Amino acid sequence: MSDHLARARAFIDILPHSRALGMRLDQFGDGQAVLSLPYDARLVGDPATGVLHGGAISALIDTASGAAVMAHASAPASTATLDLRIDYMRPATPGRTVTAHAHCYHVTRTVAFVRVTATDDDSGRPVATGVAAFTLTGQANVP
Repeated sequence: MSDHLARARAFIDILPHSRALGMRLDQFGDGQAVLSLPYDARLVGDPATGVLHGGAISALIDTASGAAVMAHASAPASTATLDLRIDYMRPATPGRTVTAHAHCYHVTRTVAFVRVTATDDDSGRPVATGVAAFTLTGQANVP
């Protein structure tokens, strides 16, 4: 396992909410991260429909975005969310894993910018999309 990937897994594992929600780091590198949130009845927001709570989706999107920043060539020592905007497109399908694909597309000396899409089995119809900005501290390679 690369040192970069080990740092990413440690980043995910050290966050109590990530562990509690059961998030998994599926892909990591080149400014991109893919995290999954397996369906869990404890995370349901509407018992009548079985749909996951938007807060769980929001946490997944935020965490995937932060991981994408960590996966960028700048490899910051730490990062924190400055701004996060999420558009919820539709409810996640009950019983299905939700996966967030995040891409860190621009980095300055102090801020990184990310786009993210969350989907379930129907990847052509996003559950949610988001854009985020993150602080950068202790980065190694930012011009």
